[in-house]
Amino acid sequence: MRRSSALAGLAVVVLSAFAAGQVTSPMDINDQGPRALQSKYMTQLQKLATSVRLQKYPYAFYFSRKLDIDEEQQKTLAQSGICFKRLDDKMVLAITGNYYASYSAELVDRSHRVRQTFNDVMLPILRAAVSAFGSDEPFRWYGLEVAHHVRSKVLGVSTEAAENVVVLLPREVAHKLAVATTPEQQQAAVLDAEVYLDSKPMVLWLTGDEPQVAPKGIERSARDKKAARAGAQTQSPIGFDLTSSDTPLVSERLVSAPAAPMRIVTPDTLRSLYLANEDTIARMVRELDPQAHFVPYVLPSFIAFRQGAYLQVPMTTELPAGTVGSQYRLAAMAFDQHIAHLVRPALTYFPDTSTFDGIDFSTTVKIPGTSTVQSVEYILGFQAMQCFAKYDCTGQQLLNAGAVLINGERAGIDLQKSQ
Repeated sequence: MRRSSALAGLAVVVLSAFAAGQVTSPMDINDQGPRALQSKYMTQLQKLATSVRLQKYPYAFYFSRKLDIDEEQQKTLAQSGICFKRLDDKMVLAITGNYYASYSAELVDRSHRVRQTFNDVMLPILRAAVSAFGSDEPFRWYGLEVAHHVRSKVLGVSTEAAENVVVLLPREVAHKLAVATTPEQQQAAVLDAEVYLDSKPMVLWLTGDEPQVAPKGIERSARDKKAARAGAQTQSPIGFDLTSSDTPLVSERLVSAPAAPMRIVTPDTLRSLYLANEDTIARMVRELDPQAHFVPYVLPSFIAFRQGAYLQVPMTTELPAGTVGSQYRLAAMAFDQHIAHLVRPALTYFPDTSTFDGIDFSTTVKIPGTSTVQSVEYILGFQAMQCFAKYDCTGQQLLNAGAVLINGERAGIDLQKSQ
């Protein structure tokens, strides 16, 4: 009995260590929002990794940051394929890996290949992810990316290449799919997901014999199109009725201002921006620290957001002791009492605003004497910041022209209702 207990304990230790290696370290994530979530929810992420590894698949599956690699090489690489990522303005729990099934292109068409990989690997992983987090989910999207292999002949020569399958699911869709018990229920749920094969959108059919590739030109799910038709003017993502405010959503000064130029932002772009502005950033951190409270162990960096490049400056906001309220009220108070007072000073360091698009004031909000901690990012464009600095825009209009992320999720903040 003692020997069995010892072996069982050793197995738990080994599995826990193995799971830790399959979850991306927070230190390997540059974006502060995802990094904070990665650190806070490491226990759930490791539980997910363990659950996935204990499942049986028809062929070998490995978590991986790299796709389309040889299985022998895969065995030697770090298998950290579970992490939080920002995709445009979505916070996504991303799970990536290599599945070493090899389909015959002659016998299995691409739609049926996607269906098989989804059923064999992606659906079990999704169920494990939903189970690991339960209702405690600090994000609104799940993202799965799995590479499988396809055998074919080119000019009579046998070849094998990888296909990448990506499935993006809103949280509520993931829950419906995870608990679905019939193919019809699964199909109804998956139609609200976004599915891509080698970056091309497609419709995934789990039933029937003729799965169809999406017609050319379809880029968004029906759910996204419905939301776009409804428009953002009726209700914010957190339920505040923005049209009831006396303050216009966006200042007329911004509406009539020329649109900012579109940029192509690559990792090289972000590195070049940092090198070009390194001395100015260091001086800003040194001179503004008494009022900004920059995080000393995290350097400012440039991030890509939507189609722009923003300087992310990590800082800490301490609200008065005894402050209570929802996360939205705390975010509003942090803006009024801290961030709004940094806009004008920050602009003095960047008189030429043509090289990048704005500043991401990324702060950790704390209340003394409590365990309350939340991450809030105020991603503000230079055009709106200048409008605010000249007193042509209100603080509300400044926020409405930018983006606010609370714990990595897009949120609408009503400053007047949050008082």
